[in-house]
Amino acid sequence: MEVGLLHELFPAMVELRRHLHRHPELSFREEETSAHIAERLQELGIEVSVNVGGYGVVGKIYGGLPGKTVALRADMDALPIQDEKTCDYASEQPGVMHACGHDGHTATLLAVGEYFAKTREQLRGEIRLLFQPAEEVCPGGATSMIAAGALDGVDVIYGVHLWTPLPVGTVASRPGALMASTDEFFIEMQGQGGHGGMPHKTVDSVVAASALVLQLQSVVSRSVDPLDPAVVTIGAIQGGTAQNIIADRCKLSGTVRCFEEGTRALIRQRIHALTEGTAQAYGAEAIINYMPGYPSLINHEREYERFMEAAPEVFGLHAELSTPIMPAEDFAYYVQKVPGCFMLVGAGNGQNAVYPHHHPKFDIDEQAMLHAAGLLIAMAESYSAEHA
Repeated sequence: MEVGLLHELFPAMVELRRHLHRHPELSFREEETSAHIAERLQELGIEVSVNVGGYGVVGKIYGGLPGKTVALRADMDALPIQDEKTCDYASEQPGVMHACGHDGHTATLLAVGEYFAKTREQLRGEIRLLFQPAEEVCPGGATSMIAAGALDGVDVIYGVHLWTPLPVGTVASRPGALMASTDEFFIEMQGQGGHGGMPHKTVDSVVAASALVLQLQSVVSRSVDPLDPAVVTIGAIQGGTAQNIIADRCKLSGTVRCFEEGTRALIRQRIHALTEGTAQAYGAEAIINYMPGYPSLINHEREYERFMEAAPEVFGLHAELSTPIMPAEDFAYYVQKVPGCFMLVGAGNGQNAVYPHHHPKFDIDEQAMLHAAGLLIAMAESYSAEHA
């Protein structure tokens, strides 16, 4: 790895990240972000395909030496959150911000592309850059990019996530299940509305929905093996219009996170059974819309070993075995198709980068982008050298 070149690229990495942070775009709407990335890749002389599975962009760099094809992926969508930071790169889009680090992922991968474009004569095989839309919203952008051929001919894939729970200088991953599967459910409890002073003439949908919220807390605590991590969260409940009206409808929605497919199926069955039983007990009816989302992200053993070998050689990074984490990632679909590894890169610093992901004041220590770029390059070069 040419460390000097990577350091030369760092200022442009920061500049691009801050530009994207000022101009965030929501999932499935990354039109300007996509166009900006495609333009920069073309300026670097990289073969570019646009509108891949939506607003996806694919860049291909062909080396001067024969070898394998290594794919590197970054997501580029933002979240519907109002940016509450006080800095010169705060979001200029009301109600939208990069609160998960995807701006940093995109800037990092573009710098990696420039690195390989400038060193292509020594490059073995092909480096394929996948700039993916819509990671934050199911069904996500990974499956559509795969369907559009983004992984065709790829031998291995790597991805990173800038991660503020880890301090800068630390990286982490694990073999097997690193991130949970995610499903979503939307339930409408239908009762019979009426006067708040005459409840005996009604079927109170709010009471039925409230009872269901409590019932659903028993799914993990009483139906799932305590040694098998799982989460059922009710994130929203809406019902009623006034204090003296009994609502005829109440809606609630939530998410399910786990690692084992058998557990995933069990939780789905229990949610259906408890919803139907609670509705019947209160004389209501329930409509359930259960939406399977991303599968668990399963890293490949050899590529995790490569991570542990390569990371300490990158700026002296401290590599750790991560515990499994409950956030989900549609990178999971890529490693279902080809071997690969997803890696967490420490981006917290105890100063400005102290807020959790999806927080209105979320920020990263930008030095983490340099570490992420070095890690991706090291992984690609290690794989290419091993399979030369």
